[in-house]
Amino acid sequence: MKTGKYIVIEGQDGVGKSTQVELLARFLRGRAQDVLTTREPGGGLPATDTIRNLLKNKDHNLDSITHTLLFTANRRELWTKVIEPALAAGKTVISDRNWWSTIAFEHYGMDVPLELVENLTKSCLPKRYVRPDFGLVMTLGNAERQRRLGGRDNNSKNDSYESRNDDFQRRVIDGYLEIAKNKQLLVIDASPSPEEIHRQIVSLLHF
Repeated sequence: MKTGKYIVIEGQDGVGKSTQVELLARFLRGRAQDVLTTREPGGGLPATDTIRNLLKNKDHNLDSITHTLLFTANRRELWTKVIEPALAAGKTVISDRNWWSTIAFEHYGMDVPLELVENLTKSCLPKRYVRPDFGLVMTLGNAERQRRLGGRDNNSKNDSYESRNDDFQRRVIDGYLEIAKNKQLLVIDASPSPEEIHRQIVSLLHF
């Protein structure tokens, strides 16, 4: 049986990743593809959602390397129990984030050594995870991103990432651009309408 395709849409909260994941899933399902959507951290398993809650809650005040270890544990569980079986069954998997987020947030944002992130990820997950079939980074200026987040029902003040200062957010934004350059990922400006961004993404898919 032909294995499915693994697609990753990256970027900070507020850039519209989740919307694009759902729009792309709808588009591909309309072309008779069997599609699974997921996200990191979390992904719908009891263990991975528990890890997500630990990571996102700033009251836990976790060490930056602890963040990295927990993300890796989340990825291992999600890959072995959800993503890998779906790909083996021929499904297209679209993920809201993957390990590039840890490079952006933990390495560029929190100064965790890049070698640690890369070695840990590559020792716990296969090349198929590390190198998706298609990946892109959505970017948006921090002021507009914060404006969008302010319109959400959830409160970001207790978020272990969004509660950090503007300097941290800028380091993460710059980190994502560096990741895109190093990993040869597409970069998409998230300021146009969701429909326009979706059209751009579809035009870039080659499968």
